[in-house]
Amino acid sequence: MFFKILVLVSLLAVSAYARETSFAYNGFQLADLTVDGTAGITPDGLLKLGYDLQTQQGHAFHPYPVQFKNSPSGSVFSFSTTFIFAIRSQFHTLSGHGIVFVVAPQSGLPWSLPSQYLGMFNETNNGNTTNHVVGVELDTILSSEFQDINDNHVGIDLNGLTSAMSAPAGYYAHRGKFKNLTLISGKAMQVWVDYDGVEKQINVTLAPINVRKPDTPLLSLTRDLASIINENMYVGFSSSTGSVLTSHYVLGWSFGVHREAPALALHQLPKLPQIAKKETSKVLTIGLPWVVLFVISMLILSVVSVIRRKRKFAEVLEDWEREYGPHRFNYKDLYIATKGFRNQELLGKGGFGRVYRGILPTSKIEIAVKRVSHESRQGMREFVAEIISMGRLRHRNIVSLLGYCRRKGELLLVYDYMPNGSLDKYLYNQPKITLNWRQRFRVIKGVASGLLYLHEGWEQVVIHRDIKASNILLDADFNGRLGDFGLARLYDHGTDPQTTHVAGTLGYLAPEHVRTGKASRSTDVFAFGVFLLEVACGRRPTEIRDAEDVILVDRVFSCWDRGAILEARDPKLGAEFVEEDMELVLKLGLMCSHSDPLMRPSMRQVLHYLEGDIPTPEFSSIGSRLTFGHHQGFDDLAMCPSSMDKAFPQSSSVAESILSGGR
Repeated sequence: MFFKILVLVSLLAVSAYARETSFAYNGFQLADLTVDGTAGITPDGLLKLGYDLQTQQGHAFHPYPVQFKNSPSGSVFSFSTTFIFAIRSQFHTLSGHGIVFVVAPQSGLPWSLPSQYLGMFNETNNGNTTNHVVGVELDTILSSEFQDINDNHVGIDLNGLTSAMSAPAGYYAHRGKFKNLTLISGKAMQVWVDYDGVEKQINVTLAPINVRKPDTPLLSLTRDLASIINENMYVGFSSSTGSVLTSHYVLGWSFGVHREAPALALHQLPKLPQIAKKETSKVLTIGLPWVVLFVISMLILSVVSVIRRKRKFAEVLEDWEREYGPHRFNYKDLYIATKGFRNQELLGKGGFGRVYRGILPTSKIEIAVKRVSHESRQGMREFVAEIISMGRLRHRNIVSLLGYCRRKGELLLVYDYMPNGSLDKYLYNQPKITLNWRQRFRVIKGVASGLLYLHEGWEQVVIHRDIKASNILLDADFNGRLGDFGLARLYDHGTDPQTTHVAGTLGYLAPEHVRTGKASRSTDVFAFGVFLLEVACGRRPTEIRDAEDVILVDRVFSCWDRGAILEARDPKLGAEFVEEDMELVLKLGLMCSHSDPLMRPSMRQVLHYLEGDIPTPEFSSIGSRLTFGHHQGFDDLAMCPSSMDKAFPQSSSVAESILSGGR
């Protein structure tokens, strides 16, 4: 009797093992999956991982663990998987983040963050060997911090998002000819992932759904996964959205251990939803009989209405702008989004125009719309091209420029909406809410990371030229994002900037910029140094106290010079701050705002200091030259009113000079 029970238990165990190491889903209507976040199964049987929400994540995992090894120290079995997916973006040329096939020690990935982390990791555990995560990413965003090769690639990730191997999306057709694929095309594509446990080799293959599996894989990486994959693991998918709404679909999925994944039955797969077509206007269908009965009166009313409507929503659209179609917004949509640019939606105003909050009528995305006056001149084409170039900047600490619109005498720039507004309102004039030191230090490191991306991490060098607290915007989690690129200039790596107009804000201008009119990475570092002191001290760069001008840099230098630099800190912080970090920020502020450009560090060095990767240098060398340099820069302006007028014209003329091509 005991022997029969033992045999029965063994058979049940073998049966369970066989069930967990091979499965196939030709559609997911009856699938038993564990889902969380934005992941779910549609009534048609599609697994949808990214819904129409910004900065969210979704996971879908097979609910039972899969045995990948006989023992913790054993070799990983051969395994194989194939799945069919499609990615659809709200825009044709912009996308949210991608989708990943994941092998993980637990389902759900509870420690993960959305956006650039693809719902797999977070800023602290990314790259840790203790993660025990293997992923094959289909990435549609270029993240320079993870060394991505482009914004349309396939990569093999081992414990982190810096891929062990990656390649542009595509496949090798007949005779080895490589054909490119666009991941966000909205078309269904098939992926095969095969691991040979004997050869220790991972092969990843991609092809359109109607093409058989190519003989040559897209990626082939020789790597023993024994130290990464545990004895029992979960398999599934992870995805995340960003500021551009994107939907990720999986139509079918199969998996096998010790065998090739079962082939998917393409004719049984669910259909992707059709792209909605514009419905026929109800005005026409209902009003047509009335037009017939009252043709003369309706014709007059229609002509008057059309003329008024065209005047109200008239735009400037030239032939050369058609190539920028995906980045161009319809003025009518922006007018509706901002409720006619009414004052209740006004977020703020400055020298370059007013900024309004809006919600796009179709996608319901929250946006910020800046209205800038302009006249159509010879430099407009180059300026719009520059706007579109900056619209391709993608970094978690930079406010994304989504597009633009031109109408009559104004230019409208469309940005991501930042719900917590600008940083300056949390620093000055006895604000209702102040930021604690931990939040301020995180904002400082975030802005430093974004500025390093502008200087070194993008295809061109971007000089911001207006770094200050009022241009740092805070998202829903009070993360700092660098915004307002109205003065920014681009040039190629390895060349010198040719800007000869002084532009920026008094108090943040480097002395050499005032003298020569040339902006550079070093002048941005100078402004960033003043910004560091601004955040740490809770004071503006220049203030009038007791009928005298007080320069913040000089005040901090004076505290440092007498060995009491912490006395310069913001008194609103009380004792709630980390002395080492506060001292580091104050000293870095002095170092970055040094009068001699050669004495200033690069943003890469600044970020290393802030992250604690390298020790802070001694500051005994900046001495009296610092004070002299700052007085020199401001005295030059004070003694020469004509220079002041040239350096800081009225707001309208500054905007005019930007838009006229004088860059």
